[in-house]
Formats: sequence, C-alpha cells, structure tokens
Amino acid sequence: MKHTTFVTRSRGWLWLLAITLMAGSAFADETCQSPFLPKVTGQEDYVYVWTLGIKGVGDGNDSLVTVDVHPKSKTYGQIIHRAPVPGRHEAHHAGFTDDRRHLWAGGLDDSYIFIFDVASDPARPKLVKTITSFVKDTGGLVGPHTFYALPGRMLITALSNANDSSGRTGLAEYSNEGRFIRTIWMPKEAPYGYDVRVNINLNRMLTSSFTGKKNFMRPLGELIKDTEAMKEFGDTVVVWDFHARKPLQVLQVPGAPLELRWALQPNHYYAFTAAALAHQLVLIHQQEDGIWAARSVADLGDTLPVDISIAPDDSKLYVASFMDGKLRVYDISNPFEPKLIEQIRVGETANMVSESWDGTRLYVTNSLLSKWDKPGDYWLKAYAWENGKLVHKFTTDFNSVGRAHLMNFGSKALRAKSE
Repeated sequence: MKHTTFVTRSRGWLWLLAITLMAGSAFADETCQSPFLPKVTGQEDYVYVWTLGIKGVGDGNDSLVTVDVHPKSKTYGQIIHRAPVPGRHEAHHAGFTDDRRHLWAGGLDDSYIFIFDVASDPARPKLVKTITSFVKDTGGLVGPHTFYALPGRMLITALSNANDSSGRTGLAEYSNEGRFIRTIWMPKEAPYGYDVRVNINLNRMLTSSFTGKKNFMRPLGELIKDTEAMKEFGDTVVVWDFHARKPLQVLQVPGAPLELRWALQPNHYYAFTAAALAHQLVLIHQQEDGIWAARSVADLGDTLPVDISIAPDDSKLYVASFMDGKLRVYDISNPFEPKLIEQIRVGETANMVSESWDGTRLYVTNSLLSKWDKPGDYWLKAYAWENGKLVHKFTTDFNSVGRAHLMNFGSKALRAKSE
C-alpha cells in the first residue's frame, strides 16, 4: 500500500472555484452533503425523512416523508406528504444527485434503490424509478448505504456481499439516469465498508467500515451475545486518491468507525469519525509530510455513537448516541483537543443528526435498524441555538408512518429554479 503524497493545492483551488461558480444560494442544506452539490444556505422549507415501514402501521411500506420545517408556515413541524414505495426494504440512507433534482434512497435488506423526483414539486416528492438489479449489476455488492453525488454520477457504498453476507464489500458508481458504471472493491487489507466522503481540495476520499448483512440484520440483543460475530466489525478508514479511485493508505481505527465528516474550511486538512464500538471520537488528519494519521481525541463514554455532524465553520461537532439517547456537542476549535460544551437527552434513543448550513438549526431522528431499535415512539425533533443553548422547537410524531431515519433538506426555491 503506497503512502499519500502532498497534493498540488492550486489544482484543488481550481476545483473549489468551479464548484463555487456553479453554486446557488437559494435553498438550504445540511453540512454533510457532497461538495459537488450546489452550495446552499438559508432557511430550509422541508426535511425529507427516509422512513422504515412498520408491519400493521398504515400500509406498512417504507416511504419518503416530507416535514414542513419553515417557522413561518401554518404547517410548521407537521408531516405534509408521504411517498411510499412497495414493501419494506430496511430503508436506511439517501442522497441527492449533483443537480439536486433527484433523491436516491436504498434498502439494506434486499438492495433495492428508489429514485425520487424532488424538483418538480419539492413539497411532494414522486417515486420515478426503482433499481432492483444492484446486486447483479455490481457483481455481488449488498446493502447500498451512502449515496454520494459526483458530477453526473452517484457513488454508493455497500455494507456486504452476496457470497457470504460478511462485511467484505465495495463501492459502486451509477450515472444520474440509473445506468451502472463500475464496481470498486475495497482493498484486501481493509475489506469492510460504510461511509464515503470526498475533499476535492485535497483530491482525497475517505471510506469507513461497519459489518456485514449477517450481523446488521440480526436482533441486537442476540448479536452482542455472539462473541465470534462481534469480531466481524470493521476497524479501518481508507484514504483514497479520489480521481484515480485508488487506495493510498489504510488507517487503523478500532471499533467500527461510522460516519465521516470532513472539515469544511479550505485550509483545514482533517476529518472526524466516531468509532461506535470503541466509543471514541477519532481525528483523521494530514501530517506535515503529507501522510495521513488517525488519532482518538475524545472518549464518548459508555454509549453507541451512531452519527456526527460538523458546524459549517468547523467550530463544533455534534454526536448522536443511540443507547443513551443523548446529543453531545463538542468544541473542536482545536481538533486535537475537543471539549464537551453541551449535552441534551433527546429521547430513549438518538440516531441521525443534521445541521443547517447557517449553523443555527439541528434535526434529530431516532431509528437505527429495524432489529436494533428499542420499542417506543418514532419521531423527528428540531432544535435551534438561542442565547448559546440548544432549544427544542418541535417534535414530529412518526408513529403513524414508520421509523424516522435519514434526513435531507428541501426548498421551494428548487422548483422555481427548475421551471
């Protein structure tokens, strides 16, 4: 495995300039989106929630649920639309295409992919295409997880494979129209996969690692008692040459490093991840010689960190913890020494957390996986910073529609731009 070399910064700045010139500023977005999406700011109108269906609740199907989140709206905090898909597929993650006209959403169980039109009527997304051939297309990848926009393409991480349902897996690329392009298997030294994030300024891509289908589709209580199964979790972050899609380094990050979040300021050459089983906040940083390193910078306590979100100015990092239902806020002004500055208990469990681009609003959901969730209510909760404190703004009850999972932001302005 080759080590990284210093990237030419001027070339990176040209990429950033190109993206900036393409960018609009009419609608809002969470900070974790691909840099190839239009740069977005301001007040979001909608939160799209990819939602797991529950047997016996309504039609029981997975669905894309639209919640009105504009404070001046008469339906603020309410579900205003639901776009169901046929059946239950372990709805999990979703992501926009680079033109933001479509949202791709995946099912971890049967590897179905659902494509929604979110531009024609942003308040009422419409299912326009279903891809049922992901496993066949990709040569055996299973469990599409992260949907990450590239120019004209969708980059998809998978969690498993069709041969033995272990964590050996890879990445797939499709065109925006849904045509399969290629599969990139994870390196033998680091066969597990989970999240993917790109830093275009550095020409670097990071991938993290989780576990295979035979683990994530088992009841959690049963799984944690199986000593051998608990050994089959990833412990690596891979650093890639983004343009070549070639692995350059394998970093050891014990304990299933999950979501990856690059620092957003152009002179910050680092990213964060949270190792779920090791309860550690980990800094992935570029050293002066250009080589990348991983370093644990905070102990998150006896919990299960499942999602993180970074502030747009790289001042804060939010960590959602599943088992204790807490949202922790860290001051990361010094990324090597994060400081816990606030924590709130949002519920019995907490899962996904998304922050607005202006750094003032947060949204949290509480469903993780159908066989890992605790019995109870399902919801979307909104918070806002007021006088230096996180203040609860509303709770949207999801019990009549399913288990609220991943969030993406939408805006009325998108329709205006498309017309």
